[in-house]
Amino acid sequence: MRRSSTTCRTRPKLLSGDGDVARNAQGTALLGDPRNDVHVFISQLHHALIGAHNRLVDRLGEDGVAPAECFGAARRATMWHYQWVIVEDFLVGLVGRDLVEEVKDPERRRFRPDGTPTIPFEFADAAFRYGHGQIRHRYRLQDDGGEYSVFPDLVGFRPVAPEHRIDWRLLFGPEAQPAKRMDGRLAASLIALPVAITGDVTVDAYHSLAARDLQRGAAIGLPSGEAVARAIGAEPLTRDEAGLGAFGWEGETPLWLYVLREADVRRGGERLGEVGGRLVAEVLLGLLDADPESYRVVAPDWEPTLPAAGERFGVLDLLAGSA
Repeated sequence: MRRSSTTCRTRPKLLSGDGDVARNAQGTALLGDPRNDVHVFISQLHHALIGAHNRLVDRLGEDGVAPAECFGAARRATMWHYQWVIVEDFLVGLVGRDLVEEVKDPERRRFRPDGTPTIPFEFADAAFRYGHGQIRHRYRLQDDGGEYSVFPDLVGFRPVAPEHRIDWRLLFGPEAQPAKRMDGRLAASLIALPVAITGDVTVDAYHSLAARDLQRGAAIGLPSGEAVARAIGAEPLTRDEAGLGAFGWEGETPLWLYVLREADVRRGGERLGEVGGRLVAEVLLGLLDADPESYRVVAPDWEPTLPAAGERFGVLDLLAGSA
């Protein structure tokens, strides 16, 4: 990159300076999508990633990058750090190193976007909603702070209170609070969602995130988990493993619930199984490989330039130092 006596040391004003994302006078977050303020974890994640962007601006300034090149360089560097963490940290922990290495090879994937990439319904409305089953009943956000449920304690669409600002070391890293086991059961706060999230509904079941996930899958005609298992050559769950027979269910298992039950009975509730793992890993890597700006397309051997606390860069390194 060419050098200039005036470099990109001035940070874009994207943070409020008080541990929250920037907001207008009404307390509305200044984000591209208002849904990204739905609860504290999401808005604080945005805050942390903006902080990572600003650290990269400082790094580029130290390297002498000219102002005209700064925004594009910082944008790309932030994207690449995030993408690398998704592949080498997040996915490895979620589905295992062997599956990640397998589906890095496009020829070994079933998901092969043609033309403009789109996100499959099986991913968006079932497999990637596995995370609903990992949400804890309560979280400690600060070393000496209290414990809070996601809803209603940490509902968003308002400024983040000082006691709700997240110390990411308590969610990631060696001493982090573990996620809830993936077993098909949801935390109580997700079974009784507040009106601020659901809006006024006439059926009580619509306050349940589980009911909403199942209803969504049925409405768009998702295949059953067993059908997907057969399609990819995996051994389907037995009726006892799926666990619905005791409740009088005669059909095959809705895909969203199947992914959670598969993780429970085949992976001890700690990692996605064959169906869920392949759906998630193939789609995320497939979308990255379809993005002409991704590090996997432009520079496949690229590695993070921000410092790592341990031997290998991870999500905590990306989010650290963002206050």
